[in-house]
Amino acid sequence: MLLEEARNFINKMPCHPDVVGWATLLSSCRVHGDMEIGKWATDSLIELEPQNPATYLLLSSLYSAKGTWNEVAHWMKYKGKVHVFSAHDQSSPFLGQIYAELEKLNCKMIEEGYIPDMSSVLHDVEESEKIKMLNHHSEKLVIAFGLIFVPPGLPIWVIKNLRICGDCHKATKFISKITQREILVRDAVRFHLFKDGTCSCGDFW
Repeated sequence: MLLEEARNFINKMPCHPDVVGWATLLSSCRVHGDMEIGKWATDSLIELEPQNPATYLLLSSLYSAKGTWNEVAHWMKYKGKVHVFSAHDQSSPFLGQIYAELEKLNCKMIEEGYIPDMSSVLHDVEESEKIKMLNHHSEKLVIAFGLIFVPPGLPIWVIKNLRICGDCHKATKFISKITQREILVRDAVRFHLFKDGTCSCGDFW
């Protein structure tokens, strides 16, 4: 209730808060588990300071507090809005386009010699189901989103709150080669710059 009052108050202000004000609101959302207002505060923070890593850490803490840390793994800023993706995501309004892009990418990757890394799937399921799960890992969802909407020639930036899995690392190298796009992934350990089929980490991370 207090957070809703805070949002109404901000909307009535002649000028919106500065970075400190938005960060305070986002921290309060983490404490009270308010995802909706938290996302609103995050969008506003990123609009003011898009390169500030503290914003993404606060967003990660919000999801962690809600018990969805292991589910929500990637996000990307597009047109001033943060787009969050989780494995098998069904919430994005661009879902049809994203899955269609993934299918095209997967066919091209297989033609180039890509073999899914089954060790990245910990669930005890059939091999065909494991392949499907790998194809819909959240990193691949957000990369497909970037390929669709980020203009050619610009790098695709992905923020990840967990360590990149072996299959996604391998697949992203193939994707960077096939699409001739630079893909920068910031995971929980380091930065990875994928370009022309290689990664800046040298496959050690």
